[in-house]
Formats: sequence, structure tokens, C-alpha cells
Amino acid sequence: MTGGGDGYRWTALSVTTVGALLASIQGSALLIALPAILVELQASFFTIMWTLMGYLLILTVLTPIVGRLADIWGRKRLYNSGFLLFALGSLVAGLAQPALHGIDLVAGRLIQGLGAALLMTNSTAIVTDAFRKGEVGLGLGINQIAGAAGFLIGPIIGGLLTEWSWRWVFLFNVPLATFGTLWGIWRLREPVRPARQTPIDWVGGLTLALGLSGTLLALTMVAFPLLGESATVAILIVGLLSMLLFAIIEPRIKAPIVQLQLFRERLFAMASLSGLLNGIARGAVLFLLIFFLQGPYGKDPLTAGLMLAPFGAAFMIIGPLSGRLSDHIGSRILTPIGLAISALGLLGLTTITPTTPFWLLSLYMAMMGGGSGFFVSPNTNAIMSSVPPHQRGAASGLLGMLNNTGQMLSIAIVFPLALKGVPMGAVMQVFIYGGGMGQFPSALATFMHGLHSAFLVSFVLSLAAMLVAALRPSHR
Repeated sequence: MTGGGDGYRWTALSVTTVGALLASIQGSALLIALPAILVELQASFFTIMWTLMGYLLILTVLTPIVGRLADIWGRKRLYNSGFLLFALGSLVAGLAQPALHGIDLVAGRLIQGLGAALLMTNSTAIVTDAFRKGEVGLGLGINQIAGAAGFLIGPIIGGLLTEWSWRWVFLFNVPLATFGTLWGIWRLREPVRPARQTPIDWVGGLTLALGLSGTLLALTMVAFPLLGESATVAILIVGLLSMLLFAIIEPRIKAPIVQLQLFRERLFAMASLSGLLNGIARGAVLFLLIFFLQGPYGKDPLTAGLMLAPFGAAFMIIGPLSGRLSDHIGSRILTPIGLAISALGLLGLTTITPTTPFWLLSLYMAMMGGGSGFFVSPNTNAIMSSVPPHQRGAASGLLGMLNNTGQMLSIAIVFPLALKGVPMGAVMQVFIYGGGMGQFPSALATFMHGLHSAFLVSFVLSLAAMLVAALRPSHR
């Protein structure tokens, strides 16, 4: 079932574009504002990391639950609620007070994460509903332009707004999100009838949320040991026990919160697994590149953010083209090609040094961005087209959960490799302020060795994702 005539598909795409822009601009703009936030709020490194990781954790945990609720309650209502929550979280974060040393900032970011979960999960389903079968890849590919464009202009917006006040990095979201809410209420439709009589599996949702939160949080603490070892182990035990309880309970629920039967479809299962592996392979790469550009390469945060442009530009150009192409030839050929190109870019990054010319670094980043663009649109098209309309919310939620889980696992796997032996003072100095590692000359060689090892692991994981993608069945 589709959303209606030709005009509605573009209307739906315009609404989801606003949401994609909000989330992507905020992510890259915030990195530029961190030094000013740290100074004015007198926040600790622990608080700054929670500002970044708390948002991603909430997004990861809630997307499968939100996806299922969208099938039951309707996508339009939840999507518009996401705009309102994103505006509220932005307001709370933008008005953070120095007396609280960043606690209210973290709270605002967690609310933003809840809003982003509602926006991003429903966005994919809304676009899939609105476009006719055979054109879904085009819609998803165009929708990616907004995400890539936001990533590109985020550092510029962050730099300009931070010159005035870092608070505007958050506050500028409020009018945009308000507009998105009104535009969505006015123009969005509910093309698939919600299954409102379906009971909600709150037990499954709670055990899944606790399990994912505890497990991912504990693994992230391996990369950033901000809590003691005993606290980290306790969090991990709670997470693993909750996941075990979820695995026992969920198959016995008549209407489970997570539609595990979707994985019985081989195309859905293989596409989801390759997406997870790709997330693990490249999830932390941009963070590592920020460290490299602000550390060994000696750039300030704004310049480092702008120097990531080749990745986003290649992704923005290739994504819509590959999405449209996947409507005609399917995803079986395109996805392994994209992952192979990304893998070659990662292999190139294993050779970079502080004296590597920027044109060569740009080439490696463009290969990663272009390869990702070749992979993501066709892979998402394959996943969303392989499920019936009334389960697209659940499918989109699972897709978001696996992608975000991959990113968090990536941070937990490759960051300890890259930062092993590097003093925490050097890590904080480089990540927050940039400007090189002149104060820590002995840490430079250690960091470069770890960086190469981390990129090598990402390269191997990308090859594994390519192999899984090549084994999937055909999709048209």
C-alpha cells in the first residue's frame, strides 16, 4: 500500500528531510562547540563523553521499540512527536547552567536522543510507504542527501554559532523542529492502517532496553574507562542477564516488541547482518579521523571538521545514484561493490602519517564515503522492500538498532586499539582542543601505531561485511 499520488511522495520526502537535517547538523556542529562548552560549564571529560555517547545509546536502545510502536500507533503521530522532543531536548541543552556542571546538558541530549529515535525510525518507513514499489531506492537515496549535507555544513554552522555562543548550536534546532512539527501535522498521511488492537509487549521492550543499555554501556566503558572496573562489570552483568531474559521471553509472546520472524527471510537477515558488520567497520572511523586531524595533523576542531568534507560529499553524490540504480538491478551487486570500495579506503588509511598530503587523505575519505553511499541506499532498499507494509516500522527499527549497535561496538573495539598507551590528558587535549600533540611528543608514535591497527581491524570487518553482502539472494 502506498501513500497516494506522485505529489505525496515528494511531500513525505520533504518532511523527512527536515528531520534528517536536524540530526546530522547537530552531530557535526556539536564537535566544534565542545571546547566552549567545557570551559563555560566547567564540565568534566566524563560529562563531555556522556554528552556524545548518551545520545547514541538512547538512539540505539529505543529504535526497535519505536519501530514496533509505529506499526501499532501510526507513524505520523510518533514522527511529529519526535520533532517536539528534539526541540525540547535542544532547549534544555541550550539553557544548561554552569552551576550544574553539564548534568542538565546531558539530560537535554538524552531527550534529543529520544526525539531522534522517533524521527529516524519512522523516516525510513514513511519514505518506503510513500514511494511506489520500484522507486523506493530513489526516495531513500534522496533522503540520504539531507543527512550527508547536514554532516557537511554542520562544522560551518557550529563554528559560526560558537563564535556567538555555543548555546545557539542547540537553540537553533528549536525553530527548525517547530517548523517540522507543523509541516508534518499538515502534510503527512497515515497510508498504512495502524494495528491499534495489537497488545504492546512492555516486558519485551523493558528487558531489551535494559539488555542493550547495560551491554553497550559496559563495552563503551572499555574504550573510555570513566567508571571503576567493578561498576563496569556490574553494568555488563545486568545487561547480559536482561538480554538472556529477553531471549527466553520474546519467542513466547504472541505479539512481540521485536519481530524476530523477519529474520526468517534470508534477504532481510543477510542485509541486516552486512549492515551490522559495516557499522562495526566504519562506526568509529570518523572519530578516529577527528583525533588524527586534531592531533598528529595539528588542526583546530573547526578546520578538522571541514577537512572531513570529502567523506560527506562522496556519500551525498553516490547515495541517490545507487539508490535509484538498486530499483532497477537490485542490491546483490551494488552492496558488495560499495563495501569493497570502502575497504580499499580503510586500507589506505592504515598508511597515513602526520606528513601525508591532504589530497591523498581526501582520496581515502572519498573512497570510504562513496563506498558507503554505494552500500547504504541499496541495502536499506532491500531490507524495507522485503517486508510487508504493516511491518515496515518494525523493520526500520531493527535496521536502526543494528546500525547504531555497530557504531557503538566499533567504538568499543577500535578505540582501545588506537588509544592504548596514550595518556588520558593527551586524549582530552586532542579531542577537545586540537592543535597537535606538541605537549605529548612521546605519545605521538604510540597513537599512530594504534591508529593503524584500528584502521586495519576496520578493513578486515569491512571485507567480512562484503562477503555477507555477496551471499545474499537477489532483490529487485
